[in-house]
Amino acid sequence: MRSSLARRAAVFGSTALLILGPLTAVAQAEPAASPGVSESGVSDQAAHLPIELVEALQRDLQLSPDQYLERSELGQKLAEFAEIARVQFPDAFAGAWIDPSGTPIVGLAGNGRDAARAAVAQAGFTTKDVERSQNQLEATRTALSDWIGTLPPEISKLVRGVAVDITTNNVILRADDTAGNLIDLLPPVLREAARIVLGPALAPLQPVAQGPESAYYAADSFLGGDPYAAVGGGIGLRCSLGFNATDGNGAPVNISAGHCDPNREAAGSGNASLAYSMVGDVSGPVIGTFEKTSLDGSDYSIIRPTRDAAQRFANNGVRVPGAAPLGITGTANPVVGAPVCKAGNTSGFNCGVVTATHQTVPVGQRVIADGFATNLCALQGDSGGTIVTGTLALGISSASNVGDFGMCQIADFVGSVTGDNPELFATPINTILRENPGLAIRTS
Repeated sequence: MRSSLARRAAVFGSTALLILGPLTAVAQAEPAASPGVSESGVSDQAAHLPIELVEALQRDLQLSPDQYLERSELGQKLAEFAEIARVQFPDAFAGAWIDPSGTPIVGLAGNGRDAARAAVAQAGFTTKDVERSQNQLEATRTALSDWIGTLPPEISKLVRGVAVDITTNNVILRADDTAGNLIDLLPPVLREAARIVLGPALAPLQPVAQGPESAYYAADSFLGGDPYAAVGGGIGLRCSLGFNATDGNGAPVNISAGHCDPNREAAGSGNASLAYSMVGDVSGPVIGTFEKTSLDGSDYSIIRPTRDAAQRFANNGVRVPGAAPLGITGTANPVVGAPVCKAGNTSGFNCGVVTATHQTVPVGQRVIADGFATNLCALQGDSGGTIVTGTLALGISSASNVGDFGMCQIADFVGSVTGDNPELFATPINTILRENPGLAIRTS
């Protein structure tokens, strides 16, 4: 049973993106200095980042450790401002993001933008004038979803989700590449504003090999990013451990991906799937059981350690094979443009940025709802692993469009030729915590 680890957990064909909405001409305010980013403590934190993470930051984002931590902190300040601005200026607020240069941007639309512009300036952010407010974009997304519901089943099944892209002030419809004629079915007002680009194909789970480990924690500790085998219902899958956490009683648990549970209907019962430790390709002793599994909507699982293994999960570390750990200090919300890094037992540390939030993407028979997308590379066996921004927990890896590649270097090369850049979808950690009162990420 444990040798049957090869099992596809997600099937997703070549897809396309259908972009709805004009690319508006914009007027941008004078750039402002990054607001409220504290210098105190950043350099000290930077000095304690794992060298493998520092190398990934320089390789993938061309950022120094200090720049990474500063932009991560800036992203959370921008998220706090956006939450308030959307309520105070509902007709003007059009999203907030960090551009490639590291400038925090707030989109503004409509007649009420002048008052909102003053608030943005006071906060120290930069404004960008756009055509539609975020509420208008959300209304367009809803209308488009309703229109899709009127299509014949043989056509609507080709649709892979609808999302808002705040950076271009557009609505995006994901569809299989075989749905090229879908644009001809759109109402004329939408058809004129549409264009098609290539989209992601999400990756399956497969068995993979693991390298040697080293850590500052006890040699037998289990950290986020470590490999494990999930066995249940006669099926075995290999995944990465997610964030270590505590339940409402303070007992250790681990948060991984729901699609890593091969027998999710039995979660929490006497027939629940078992989690085994891994050494190379060989599974070791049982270290836990799947206490709760969510697949549709939020993709996560809660693994309850065995009595013997419980203390081995009592840490806040995230690592990859051969790397020192990163200590998690809290949680964060995804912000478009904010830097992120993924830990997975196959591909190690990879870094990129958040490319979209509030994404709904079908993956085979399941749906990732209200998730976020990144341009991170994730390979077979990375599923369930951790995504961080700075030293904060951000999300759980769910599905990738380059999972079938053996190395991220190969995926990057193919992407440079075809234009199909790596894309990783994830479930926000704060969504998981809200759905499980009492559950908390370990910060020590």
